[in-house]
Amino acid sequence: MSNYLKLVVNNPQSNKKQEYFFEKEELKIILDLYAKMVSNGSWKDYGLKISSKQVAFSVFKNSSENAVYNICKTFKPVNKNLKYSITDTKGRIIKNSYLLKELIKNINWKKL
Repeated sequence: MSNYLKLVVNNPQSNKKQEYFFEKEELKIILDLYAKMVSNGSWKDYGLKISSKQVAFSVFKNSSENAVYNICKTFKPVNKNLKYSITDTKGRIIKNSYLLKELIKNINWKKL
């Protein structure tokens, strides 16, 4: 009999279904922006769209209208700059980046 210790590691990710959503820090950045825009009266409501390819934080000026903007995170982008994007009501990309914080910081929300 040997005196060696055998270490067995279970990988919880292998049996677990992958979750698709914003990470905690990403959601904090978006919600900080949302709070700022609500406090100055620009935005009134929000919604979330979740799929296996993308998650979107949708912004509404009135709760009865369509979303004015979508702040999107693409899970497997074909280009690294398409990881995060801001789209309009028709899905056209207004601005995109591979860093969420820079994307949100470098946009003039009042002009949009």
